Amino acid sequence: MKAAVPHCTGLKGALTERLLLPGTLLGTLSLTVYALQCSRRPYKIIYYEIGIIICAALGLLFVVLMPLVGFFFCLCRCCNKCGGEMHQRQKRSGPFLKKCYTISLLVICVFISIGIIYGFAANQYMRTRVEETRKLSDSNFNDLRTLLNVVPGQIDYILDQFTHPKEKAFDDLDNINSLVGDGIYEHLKPKVLPVLKDIKDLAKDMKANRDTLVQVNTVLTDVKHSSAYLRTSLRDVKTSMEQTLTDPQCSFPAVAPTCNSIRKSLSVLDDSANFDHLPSLDGHITQLDGLLQTDLSSLVQKANESLSNIPEEVQNQTRDFITEFKKTLNSIQSDVKNISTKIPIQKTLSSFVRYINNSEDYILHYLPTMEECDSYRWLVCLVVCCLLTLILTFYLLGLLCGTLGYDQNATPTRRGCVSNTGGLLLMVGAGFSFFFSWMAMTTVVLTFVAGGNMEKLVCEPYRNKKLFQVLDTPYLLNEDWKYYLSGLVLNKPDVNLTFEQVYSDCKENKGLYATLKLDHIYNVSEQLNITKHTGDINSNLENMNIRIEDIELLDKTGMKTLMDLRSSGIDDIDYAAYLNATERSPTRVNLISFANDIQRKANQLPSGRLKTSLKSHADTLINIHQNQVIPLQNSMSTMNKQMKTLHYRTSGLKVRVSTTIFFLNSTQDFLTSQLSKIVVEESKQFGSKIISYFEWYLQWVEMTITQQFAACKPAATAVDSAVNVFLCSYIVDPLNLFWFGMGKATMLLLPAVIFAVKLAKYFRRMYSEDVYEDDPVNKVQSKPRVQTVPGVQTVPMVQTVPMKKAL
Repeated sequence: MKAAVPHCTGLKGALTERLLLPGTLLGTLSLTVYALQCSRRPYKIIYYEIGIIICAALGLLFVVLMPLVGFFFCLCRCCNKCGGEMHQRQKRSGPFLKKCYTISLLVICVFISIGIIYGFAANQYMRTRVEETRKLSDSNFNDLRTLLNVVPGQIDYILDQFTHPKEKAFDDLDNINSLVGDGIYEHLKPKVLPVLKDIKDLAKDMKANRDTLVQVNTVLTDVKHSSAYLRTSLRDVKTSMEQTLTDPQCSFPAVAPTCNSIRKSLSVLDDSANFDHLPSLDGHITQLDGLLQTDLSSLVQKANESLSNIPEEVQNQTRDFITEFKKTLNSIQSDVKNISTKIPIQKTLSSFVRYINNSEDYILHYLPTMEECDSYRWLVCLVVCCLLTLILTFYLLGLLCGTLGYDQNATPTRRGCVSNTGGLLLMVGAGFSFFFSWMAMTTVVLTFVAGGNMEKLVCEPYRNKKLFQVLDTPYLLNEDWKYYLSGLVLNKPDVNLTFEQVYSDCKENKGLYATLKLDHIYNVSEQLNITKHTGDINSNLENMNIRIEDIELLDKTGMKTLMDLRSSGIDDIDYAAYLNATERSPTRVNLISFANDIQRKANQLPSGRLKTSLKSHADTLINIHQNQVIPLQNSMSTMNKQMKTLHYRTSGLKVRVSTTIFFLNSTQDFLTSQLSKIVVEESKQFGSKIISYFEWYLQWVEMTITQQFAACKPAATAVDSAVNVFLCSYIVDPLNLFWFGMGKATMLLLPAVIFAVKLAKYFRRMYSEDVYEDDPVNKVQSKPRVQTVPGVQTVPMVQTVPMKKAL
């Protein structure tokens, strides 16, 4: 609903041009007056203006009455009235009144001096700051131009950053073998490598078992031969010794016990180890030889090579895809760069450049006039301050001379020249007060009306942002537009673009795009639609068909070899029989001990053929032990160790092989069913990684353009400089300080005149005085005698009350 105000229509045409001059004092004042006059609640302004009008009326009343009062006061004084007679009546309270008048006038002078100091300071401060206006405006316009000039470069810089994600994508595409191929390999490795390792270990153990069986079989043959040979040797020795014991000498009573003892011990001359019952291992060796014809290690190595070649296979299959995909990315980069030509920021900036140039021309055109006017103002205010200073000087000199020259013992007609001069200076100050105070008050009223209104109508509303709220009132600045700023900038007056929002956003250094809501003209979010651009990338990534041929971990021959190994029966060998046989001693008795016992017994026999034969047999047994028993023991020990090792390796061979076959089958099924899925998953991850680069970039571009691009804090600074700094700080604040100080000083001239006139009576030399003749006895009042000064008219005699002590 429009809220047009009839009386605002006439102002609109003239003020619209002023509104287009941001940063100018005239534009600000015109905008404020227009807004306040057209606001929906003018009663607040009227209520405030009543106070200003009343104060201004009182000031004007002071301007009119002060000269009139001074004129009539002078006439009255000339007629020897109003204290004009040069005769001072003697009063008891005279000294006290003089002191009161002196102190009061001195205090008033101090306050007047403070006000004058305020006036001088404010006047000079305003003069100095106005002289700095050109530098301030140049600085702000330079900042604004810098802002506008860097905007196109910022856009190009932002869009050129597309190179970074593109280069990352190119690097990933060039390393697709490691990013995708290694990923596939890493997925398969935990499943496949343990199975291949088990097969390789089985092949290694199978070869080791075959070698061990050959060694055991060879040792077994040697042991059987050595055992038979030992058995024959022991039997021959035993037979020979039995024949020796048939010697007639054994029938002698002394020899018979020894022969019988040796004959009984011959029963232990027999081998205890019999290896004939141990079967040969040729069958198992032959079976393993048949299994080893299939090189399981080579088959495992082939499977490992198939896995290791996955990255290379990926590289080969995606070579054409990478070339096409790079072309697509280059095309997308061209589309992104073309966005800068579509963003209407240049058109908007050209409008702002025109406003800035017009504003600067306007300021440069009127700045000399303003400086000239300010020099006149400065001169007028300086003259007013000097006049008040002159009046204050007369008062202070009068107080100084009157106080220093005053003699309590001197009669009014005999006061000194210094005292009389002080009184005259006080009267001159009073006369100047009547003559010049109206000028000072006129200046105060003018500065008060101007400074007070600008403070309340511009500065204070600007600081609390109520001024922006008034300006943002719908249909206020243009009855056809709901929001004036959006109609001016966007040509869409229905968009909620307000002065307060723009100022606040620029104060926070937000981007020009978001601040001015340029998305209603050109929506960067739609043009930089992530889905649109990444959709092209996705469609290209979907064409990345990677096919990994089924990896065969073990062929049929290798599988048959494992099954044959499981049924080979190597783990069914009677290891206990072999171990028991090899853990026994080759003989039932230690031949060395037995031979030593024979020699000991032979030594008990008398010398002869029997003794010699028995010793010869003992030496034969020792020789058998050294040449046959010890080698046989070594062979049996070696065979025992080999059988233990073989038993350890073949223990649970069927379960081990069965487990390996099970995991081999399950892993092969996993490769058959999941390999393609793993390839697809790795391809998607690779594509997601590529897309993430551009998603991040496009999001960054959108955020930068909409929030950080062309940070408009210089615009807010320029407005602050024009209103808050130049208008309020440079002009309004010193202006208000001036009228406050000078107004206080001017108003204090009223009591200063009164006290000065009263006090002058006590300092000036009188033409006549009261003289008393006191009669201490009768205390009868006598007629006073009037003393006259030669050449001066005699003042009529007055009756006075006698005083005890003449003043």
